[in-house]
Amino acid sequence: MTNSTQTTDIVVLGSGLTGLTTAYYLQKLNKNFIVLEKQNRIGGVIQSSKENGFLYENGPNTGVVGNTTVVELFEELEKSGKGIAELGGKNVNKRFILKNAKWECMPLGLKDAIMTPLFTLKDKLRILGEPFRPAGKNPHESLASFVKRRMGKSFLDYAIDPFISGVYAGDPNYLIPKYALPKLYNLEQKYGSLIGGTVKKGLREKKTEAEKKVSRKTFSFVDGLGSLTKGLYESAGTDNFILGAENVEVQHSENGYAISYRNESGETVCIQAKNVISTLGAYTLEKTLPFINKNEMSKIDSLIYTKVIEVAVGFDKWDGKKLDGFGGLIPSKEKRDILGVLYMSSLFENRTSENGALISVFLGGVRRQDLMLLNDECVRKVVEKELKDLMKLKDFKPDLFKIMRHNWAIPQYGLESGERFATIEKLEKEYPGLQIGGNLRGGIGMADRIKQGKEMAQKVV
Repeated sequence: MTNSTQTTDIVVLGSGLTGLTTAYYLQKLNKNFIVLEKQNRIGGVIQSSKENGFLYENGPNTGVVGNTTVVELFEELEKSGKGIAELGGKNVNKRFILKNAKWECMPLGLKDAIMTPLFTLKDKLRILGEPFRPAGKNPHESLASFVKRRMGKSFLDYAIDPFISGVYAGDPNYLIPKYALPKLYNLEQKYGSLIGGTVKKGLREKKTEAEKKVSRKTFSFVDGLGSLTKGLYESAGTDNFILGAENVEVQHSENGYAISYRNESGETVCIQAKNVISTLGAYTLEKTLPFINKNEMSKIDSLIYTKVIEVAVGFDKWDGKKLDGFGGLIPSKEKRDILGVLYMSSLFENRTSENGALISVFLGGVRRQDLMLLNDECVRKVVEKELKDLMKLKDFKPDLFKIMRHNWAIPQYGLESGERFATIEKLEKEYPGLQIGGNLRGGIGMADRIKQGKEMAQKVV
């Protein structure tokens, strides 16, 4: 083995969506940087595949146009010919919730909430009184407590619980709104009401031209989300990336940071840099940043990640329930073996043949980690049983059946999150040039990752 050393201004750790976006903006800022990636491919869990006429995702299926950075990035990628964003079609707002083995439309407004069979009469009256209820005073109140206090238990059971299953694969009793859903928390704190606050916010806050483009619409990309990560990779300059970088370790030094890794030839390579930007999962940081003392690191890597099984199921000819919406979410109260079903061929074009169907099915999550122990044959049996029952399929003979297991799927922003955020801020002040990002802070959505990537690139400047 031989050792080699090189010098650069910035080293970015990880090439998931956060790392790629960081690299994209560093390139725009004409900075010298290197991205180190353990895998032999970029994109992390965001990977798109084509098989048997189906275009399916191996990780996240959709994102939301949730901030101005997303709008800006998508416009720039399209202009440069590096990828075209695709917004969900006319069915995107039609979502279903399972109650008593029957799919009910998710309410989209106050009128729907009063008419729906999902909520009890008592809670419908409670919803009407929500604008007159005082704001909570406990910043560490659980999401379950928050929702029951403002909207009632049936609203928790048949609106928030399935929503949290779909987004976090989590438990409302564990998640803390201040950290997991800060916009919701701030709405109550600022305006005293969720319903009234939404109205007041819309009337009072003037939007810039860029903010007016933040549509909150569901997005993918033409040719799948993998074309988003590919576009970022190519735009950031493929020569700036080192793939297959094993055993990455960062040490703090007088001149900044000494980063070592083992390349594909087995050689140990050292890089000297003034700045290090980590976009890695919390569970990798103890080995990667050994100069941080164990007490402080324990406040970061204690973050819980839930495990999820994702199954892409495709049919050349569909004879089940009409797929005319976003998909269906399943409350934990319903005691089913799947979290929900996403109708991908209803949302986006060219995912399957004209008369075919492509759906994504999710199992596991915080409450059903036992399902992660199932082998592939048992997973198939669970999916077959649930789809036959819930999607009215007579026969289960899919033309595509792909199982993806995510052991570090989604971080859970619980009570410990405040201490984690504060610890990271303290470390970044203590070690100038170090930034610790990724989905361990700043939100779990794709829009959150894109926004954070740009912010970290700009912070270097």
